[in-house]
Amino acid sequence: MSNQHITPRSDGKWQVKGAGNGRATSVHDTQKDAINAGRDIARNQKSELVIHGKNGKICQKDSYGNDPYPPKG
Repeated sequence: MSNQHITPRSDGKWQVKGAGNGRATSVHDTQKDAINAGRDIARNQKSELVIHGKNGKICQKDSYGNDPYPPKG
């Protein structure tokens, strides 16, 4: 169970990459396509989806697993 990161590539495409993996799980033309693919993987693995912007900085996180801090209510 590794977190899935959506990151930009130097060729202008976007990749889904599991944390600690050397290679991308999949490569996509758009960030949206990469997010959709990464979300499916994160749901299946009950892990976290970490979305990076074009600058490489994290801009969003979505948890699909056992969230240690679930919201109350």
